[in-house]
Amino acid sequence: MTALPAHGQYAPVVPLHSGPGGAESMAPHDRDAEQAVVGALMLAPDVIADVNGVMDPADHYVPAHETIHRAILALHAQGQPVDPITLGHHLEQTGELTRAGGRPYLHTLIQAVPSAANATYYAEIVRDLARRRRSIEVGTRIVQAGMSPEATEDDLRDALALGADTVPAAWPEPIPLARQPKLPPFPVNALPGWVSDFVVAVAEETQTPVDLAGALALSVLATAAGGRAVVHVRGRWREPTNLFVVVALGPANRKSAVFAAMTAPLYEAENSLVEGSNLTIVEAEVTARMAREAADKAAAQAAKAEGPERDNLVAEAIGLAQTAESLTVPPRPRLLADDATPETVTTLLAEQGGRLAVMSAEGGIFDIIAGRYSGVPNMEVFLKGHAGDRLRVDRRTRQEFIEAPALTMGLAVQPSVLEDIGKNRGFDGRGLLARFLYCLPESLVGFRKINPDPVPADVAATYERNVYALTLKLADWTDPLVVQVGPEADAALMAYAERLEPQLRSKGGRLGHIGKWAGKLVGATARIAGLLHLAEHIDGGTNRPITAATMNAAIELADYFAAHALSVFDLMGADATLARARTLLSVLEDNGWECVSRRDLFAKLSRSEFPTIAELEPVAAVLEEHGYLRSETPPRTGKRGRPPAPRYLIHPRVREAKA
Repeated sequence: MTALPAHGQYAPVVPLHSGPGGAESMAPHDRDAEQAVVGALMLAPDVIADVNGVMDPADHYVPAHETIHRAILALHAQGQPVDPITLGHHLEQTGELTRAGGRPYLHTLIQAVPSAANATYYAEIVRDLARRRRSIEVGTRIVQAGMSPEATEDDLRDALALGADTVPAAWPEPIPLARQPKLPPFPVNALPGWVSDFVVAVAEETQTPVDLAGALALSVLATAAGGRAVVHVRGRWREPTNLFVVVALGPANRKSAVFAAMTAPLYEAENSLVEGSNLTIVEAEVTARMAREAADKAAAQAAKAEGPERDNLVAEAIGLAQTAESLTVPPRPRLLADDATPETVTTLLAEQGGRLAVMSAEGGIFDIIAGRYSGVPNMEVFLKGHAGDRLRVDRRTRQEFIEAPALTMGLAVQPSVLEDIGKNRGFDGRGLLARFLYCLPESLVGFRKINPDPVPADVAATYERNVYALTLKLADWTDPLVVQVGPEADAALMAYAERLEPQLRSKGGRLGHIGKWAGKLVGATARIAGLLHLAEHIDGGTNRPITAATMNAAIELADYFAAHALSVFDLMGADATLARARTLLSVLEDNGWECVSRRDLFAKLSRSEFPTIAELEPVAAVLEEHGYLRSETPPRTGKRGRPPAPRYLIHPRVREAKA
C-alpha cells in the first residue's frame, strides 16, 4: 500500500466519536481502493466519466483523496491535463497542496494503480464503503437521540429525517442508456509546433472546431509520407504511415474552407511533381512512338521480302517489336483523388507506386464503395490499401499488381453519412469501419465570431512550405524510409498497450463492443508517432529514432480518437447490444412488472431481435449494469427437480415510466 500523508493534517470525515478506537478504527474504508481511484484518474483521464457515474469525491474516507479527486475534475472540465505536474501546480495555486499530501504523494498515487482499466470497480468499492459509513453515522445519531433523556421529539424527528436523506435507497438512480460523456477536445498540443499553430489559426479564421483542422492535418501528413516511410516498432513489426481519418460535422460548418486550407500545399506539391516530370514523359512518349513505328516498318518490309533475306528481316522486326514493347511511358504524378471508383483507385495506386490519398469534404466515396455505379460493393482496395497487403487484380481487360499499397483517406462528412454507413453490414463485417480514426467535434454554429482574426501570414507560409518540402522530400523514395522507435518510446507504447488490453474484453471492457476498431489502435498509434516524428524533422534528422515524448503525443491523440469512436459507433448503431438494451427497456416500461421470469420476459420480445433466449442474457446484463434491473435466482423449495429459473427484479422508476 502506498504510504499516506500524515493523517494529523486532516479533519475526520465521519463525525463518530463514540467507541474505544474512535472513528478511524471503526469506520469502514479501503485506502488501497481510494488510492487506486485517484491514481487511475491521473493515469488514464478517459476513465473520469465512468468513475463519475459510480461515485462522488465526497465518498473518499481520506480527505487528501477527496481534495485530489475534486481538483482532477476541475482541471478536466477546463480541458487541462491531469498529470501529477499539472495537478500539483493547480493545487499549489488553490492553496490545497499541503492538504493533498504534497507533490511526492501525487506521483506515488500513480504507482498504487494495479490497472487503470479497473477504475470503476475500485470506485464501486469506495462508494459502497461510504454508504456503510453514512449508515453507521445515521444509526449512531438515532440511537444517541433515542437514549438521551434530554432529546426532544424534534430531535428524534431530525435524526430520523437525516436517516431518510442519508441512507441510500434500495434502488440507486439508474444510469441513462443514452447518456454520452462530453467528448474530449482535440489535443492540438500533441502536434508539432508549426502544424498546431496553423491548425489553431485556421480554426479561428473559419470559426470551426479545432478538431476539424487537427484531424485533417494528420491526413495531410499521411499523404506526404504514406507509401514512402514505415515505422519499425520492434522485431518484424512494421507499420506504414498512411491513415484513414473521417470527421463528422453538420452542414454550415465551413468544412470545405478548412479542407482547402489544409490540403493546398499538397496540390502545389503535386503540380510541382507534374512539371518536373513533363519533359521525361514527353521524351518517353516520343521514344516509344518511334520504336513502334520502326517495328511496324520492319514488319512491313519483312512481309514483302522473300528468300534468305526474309528471315533476317523477320528477326530484325521481332527485335524492334520487343524493344518497343519494353518501353513504358511514366504516368503523370498524382497524390490526390476524390470522386473515384474502386477500380480507378486501384489503377492510380498501381501507376503511382502504391501511393495515393483520397481526400474529400463530402461522403460520396462511401456510396461508391457500396456500389453506386456497379451495383456490387467493392472495398478490396480500401482494405488492403490501409493494411499494406499485396494487391493483385486480374481482369479480362487489365492486370495490376501492387506490392505494398499505401492508401490514405481524409474525409469530412455530415453525421448522417456515418449513420447510413453503419447500416451497411458489409462495411462492418469486412472491417472497413474498423480502419478509420473518427472525430465527432461539437459544432460552433450559433456561437461564432463575426469578425475573427485571419491566419497570420508567417504561420500560413511556414505550414505550406513544410508540407510542400516533406512531400517532395519523400516523393522519390522507392525503398521506404524506415523510422525506428527508440527504446523509451517502445516502452511507452508497450505500457499503452497494457493499459488498453483489459478495455478490449468483450464482457466489461470499455472498448469491448468496438473490439474490431480498438484492436487496431496500438498500430494506429505507432503510425501517428511516425508522422509526428517526420513532421518534427523536416530539415533533417529523420534517421533519429522516435522519442518517448513523440510517442506520448501519439498516445494522447489515440486516446482522443478512442473516446470519439465510442460515440461514433453508437451513432452508427454498430453496438447492437446497446440498441437491443433500449428495446428491452421499452418492453419493461410497457408491462410495468415488479418481477418477471426470464421465460415470461422472452415471450414478450421480438424474435427478429431476440431469436433465442441466450440472446437475452447479455442485453439484460447491460440493463443490470445500468441499474434498471437485478437478476435473482429463487431458492429451491425441494431437493428434487430442476432448480428455479432466474427472474428479474425491475427498478421502480421503470415501472413508473408509463404509469
